[in-house]
Amino acid sequence: MDIGFHHLEEKRLLTLSFYIAGAFVVIALGFAILTSSGAILFDAAYSLIAFVMSMLTLKVANLVQRPDDDRFHFGYTAIEPTLNMFKSLIIIATCVYAVASSVQSLLAGGHAAEYGIGMVYGVVATVGCFSISFYMRVKGKHLLSDLVKVDSHTWMIDGVLSASILFAFILAYALELTKYRTLSPYVDPVLLIILGSAMLPVPFKILRESLNEVINKAPPEAISAVIEKKFKKTLADVPYEHVEVRISKRGRDVYLLVHIIVDDAFSIATISELDEIRLKCEAEMREWDPAIIMDILFIKDPELAE
Repeated sequence: MDIGFHHLEEKRLLTLSFYIAGAFVVIALGFAILTSSGAILFDAAYSLIAFVMSMLTLKVANLVQRPDDDRFHFGYTAIEPTLNMFKSLIIIATCVYAVASSVQSLLAGGHAAEYGIGMVYGVVATVGCFSISFYMRVKGKHLLSDLVKVDSHTWMIDGVLSASILFAFILAYALELTKYRTLSPYVDPVLLIILGSAMLPVPFKILRESLNEVINKAPPEAISAVIEKKFKKTLADVPYEHVEVRISKRGRDVYLLVHIIVDDAFSIATISELDEIRLKCEAEMREWDPAIIMDILFIKDPELAE
């Protein structure tokens, strides 16, 4: 089972993400202490999660490159969506906790912070997070790696979080220079409530997609129809009555179990002829999408395809 795609480039991107995540943890924690800001502390917690997840991601990136063996008959790619599902659950829990603690802070009268220093952090963190997200998305575009894709989304979320902190601190700093300075302590908790709530749809989307892969749910009907249509084109020289294609996506692999129900005109002299058909179909499908892995069965009785 061939499952390796651009392994070195993938590992390089994930390693880069790992080290930058570690640097952001230190920077965010330092600014959180200097500013006494719950929003920055939340950003630091998010960066810490990204750092820990990056360590696991690097391990998984090495595992999924292994071929199938006696322990994992279908390879290690199922670990990939499992990790992404776990990562999304951690992010959801962090967001929910941040919103709950901010509501408590708001009810207690708000929380003042050093907004001037916070603005410096906002600029550094926003530029850094968006830059690494953009870099990973561009460099990883040709990779068949959900790990790089999810990591890019993670940095994008962190960038939005940092940008929101920057704009909120600018607002709070401006309020302190006006007669509305009594409102500035509410900016930090209100910001956290907004950010924690606004960020939730992204990890929920990742969770849903990863769960679908873990339970081997078929791709959306529109995608399945395109794959089935493409496969039927590879059978131009094969007389058949019907083709039953079952599809599942596991990490970077798209697995096809194909039952070709042949008609009376189909005849072969040797098993090697069937192998030639299989090899031709698989070569054409993998040329179209290298992530595809196939098993093809030739049958006469349609009930065997059910």
